[in-house]
Amino acid sequence: MKIAMVSECANPGDHVTGLSTALVRAGHDVTVYTRRRNAGSPEPLSEFAEYLNAQWAVDRPDVAHAHFWTSGLSTQLAARAHGVPTVQTFRSLAVTEHRHDIRGATLDARSKMERLLARQAGWVVATCADELVDLMRLGRPRSQISTVPCGVDVDAFSTEGPVADRGDSRRIVAVGKLVPHNGFSTVIEALPGILGAEYVVVGSHGDEQAGTEEEYRRLRALAADRGVSDRVRFVGPVDHSDMPALLRSADVVTCTPWYDAFGLVSLEAMACGVPVVASAVGGMRDAVVHDVTGRLVTPRRPRECAEAVTAILRDSFLRRSLGLAGRDRACARFTWDRAAADTARVYERLVSAVTGAWQPA
Repeated sequence: MKIAMVSECANPGDHVTGLSTALVRAGHDVTVYTRRRNAGSPEPLSEFAEYLNAQWAVDRPDVAHAHFWTSGLSTQLAARAHGVPTVQTFRSLAVTEHRHDIRGATLDARSKMERLLARQAGWVVATCADELVDLMRLGRPRSQISTVPCGVDVDAFSTEGPVADRGDSRRIVAVGKLVPHNGFSTVIEALPGILGAEYVVVGSHGDEQAGTEEEYRRLRALAADRGVSDRVRFVGPVDHSDMPALLRSADVVTCTPWYDAFGLVSLEAMACGVPVVASAVGGMRDAVVHDVTGRLVTPRRPRECAEAVTAILRDSFLRRSLGLAGRDRACARFTWDRAAADTARVYERLVSAVTGAWQPA
């Protein structure tokens, strides 16, 4: 099958890359379309749609899969002219971000466009059960939505391999951009109740994303106020190839955002055999099985987080059993090959439904 994978981001990200690679491995022909990033501003979405239109006029794909709502706009515009069936993955919805109080999330033009795209796409793929419910609230019929969770490279992220250097203290690791809704402050506030453990935060600050340097200073000040500055380390960005070794060095990985549709870090930790304490929202609620592969906690509840982390740190047998169960679950349910197979079935169903229904003018 000839697949057009459309991601308006200049860097398509792990989800698009992992899914596309697995689809190619399964024998499909995949072309990833992204917008350029250069010294000036990226070309507007209308120009991106025109580019897709020109490409597909020459080499029409069997199906086009758009990731994020802006990609959906360009994809719908280009696909309509050539009768290309479309699949939409939102990755994050404005209504969801607004409900979880994520900074900058408003019910504005974006939410109206997402509602329109959700109704007009040939098929919609949700990444978690929470998102499926929100898509139904936007007016998309349940019978025209599939849930395909994010995948993880279980060969790169595994129990075998190098382990990053660490001291004698118990180690808690968290990964993500330094923005308020990623919930690093929850663990810092919990740290006085987690005796003797260090908290290692992996994430860039002072980069192109507005507010990361401000959040870094806020978290530093919070650690000082709680008297745990000596136990909080910000190590900055880490190459993806070095991430497995860092996760293996953890006694527990915390994923405490207010909301996360993918739950990718929790999956990577599970694949490395490390127990996870995660917010009971979005993709993490689907990935982490409470008291089997880790603990699920209420977002922004430091005391609850402290109790969950402490219980795991105190019991070596529990840590090992949670870690092994997490590895088993990642390999059984969340490989990229599994995600690709589930997604390919969506494509096949959609393409079969429209075959013969469209003829060129």
